[in-house]
Amino acid sequence: MRTFHGALEAVETYSPAEEQFNARRRAVGLFLGPSLLIAVLLVPLPLEAPAHRLAAILAMVIVFWVTEALPLAVTAMLGPILAVLFGVAPVRPALAPFADPIIFVFIGSFMLAEARFVHGVDRRIAYTALSSRFVGKSAGRILVAYGAVAAVLSMWMSNTATTAMLFPIGLSIVAYLTRAGATGARQYALVIMLITSFAASVGGMATPVGTPPNLIGIGMLERLTNQDITFVQWMAIGLPAAALMFGFLGVYFYLAGARGVTLGAGSTQGVRDELAKLGPLSRGQRNVLAAFGVTVTLWVTPGLFALAGLADQPLARWYVQAVPESVAAMVGAFLLFVLPIDWRLRRFTLAWDEALKIDWGIVFLFGGGLALGEMTFNTGLAEAMGRGLTSWLPSHTTVALTLLFTGTAIVLSEATSNTAAANMIVPIAIAVAQAAGVRPIEPALGATLGASMGFMMPVSTPPNAIVYSSGYVPITAMMRYGILLDVVGFAAIAGLVLLLGPVVF
Repeated sequence: MRTFHGALEAVETYSPAEEQFNARRRAVGLFLGPSLLIAVLLVPLPLEAPAHRLAAILAMVIVFWVTEALPLAVTAMLGPILAVLFGVAPVRPALAPFADPIIFVFIGSFMLAEARFVHGVDRRIAYTALSSRFVGKSAGRILVAYGAVAAVLSMWMSNTATTAMLFPIGLSIVAYLTRAGATGARQYALVIMLITSFAASVGGMATPVGTPPNLIGIGMLERLTNQDITFVQWMAIGLPAAALMFGFLGVYFYLAGARGVTLGAGSTQGVRDELAKLGPLSRGQRNVLAAFGVTVTLWVTPGLFALAGLADQPLARWYVQAVPESVAAMVGAFLLFVLPIDWRLRRFTLAWDEALKIDWGIVFLFGGGLALGEMTFNTGLAEAMGRGLTSWLPSHTTVALTLLFTGTAIVLSEATSNTAAANMIVPIAIAVAQAAGVRPIEPALGATLGASMGFMMPVSTPPNAIVYSSGYVPITAMMRYGILLDVVGFAAIAGLVLLLGPVVF
């Protein structure tokens, strides 16, 4: 059975042809990016000097992001540094977004996720769900329950980590079917691998902390339009979108690969054995659940005040000011360092060397994207881009712009990182909406959620690469199922944003 870290290593495991393509793509990017920067600088543009220089920097950054010529986080830091060197902005405002409050939501939620992994909380949840009496020996129920676990876990932890954790469980079920010579085992293996990846990506849309693009969209709307989005407000749109798409996934994959498949008593025996090995809840697991429960309670309390009609009361106003999402996330992280596992040995729930294992690259990627997005507005580049793009669009309505940027984000997410896609498309959506005279929240939300797609190719997302490494997922099958899910996602996201956006915000 492949281990968690072994599955994570599979993110970088591609066929020789794909490795060659990636190498060529990076090499092209290394030369094309600087060449484009120089070309844009030399071409006369109807822009003020700072905006002109920033346009050149953005051109290179976008090429580097799409081609992954440099690590994404390195490119994100390079942009603001070049902006300072080129005189686009002073150093303090250029680098200030790296300490934006949303950054601390990332850090706190990542530390909570790391603690859940260290103490096996997520594995316990997965094993408990899959060994329940309801699931039993039904191939369809195992498939749906397995996908549901992926979706629910990815609401609170990295989609990549969720996929990597569930991947060996899926492989063990597939191995049992293969040994038993079950009819339809190969097709069942395909759909259980795909639902591992696709359900994790879908579930990440449900909460602000489910996937980095969500916090990127929230942060850019806050900094660029002064539109605050609470945890509950996000879930009012993100959760229905995730539920609709998972419902489609469950039905479609059941019909495509689970119907008619017969499983024996040993199909989930390995899962039950692993659950037995975990034993009763440990002290560390109880501490993690307590810290997580406190954090989620702090996150949703402002929404509960609003639902109760108490948002204008002094206590509610004080709470919103005193306990924003960033502070709530760090309170949860702080609890991990003070809740003891063994007081005499001074062992606490999370050690600092364990906390350092969080994905700092995503933190830098978000900070750089936020910095570049803010500079496009401060220099007037965003306004110029908005006017230019608006003049080419046949319709400037909220509906048209939401459809446009949702679709654009989905297409872009197939070619580059979801996080990089959000960094690129969300500021443009905001700029074009403002230039068109419509409120930017619907187009920006459509772009943010659309950036979480990327189902067609192994290189689209790390979860796709993990399941592709199993050998049960031909690339043609991933493309066939992925493009259908992209279409369904486009309809669900655009429809819900346009329907619920005016009500929620």
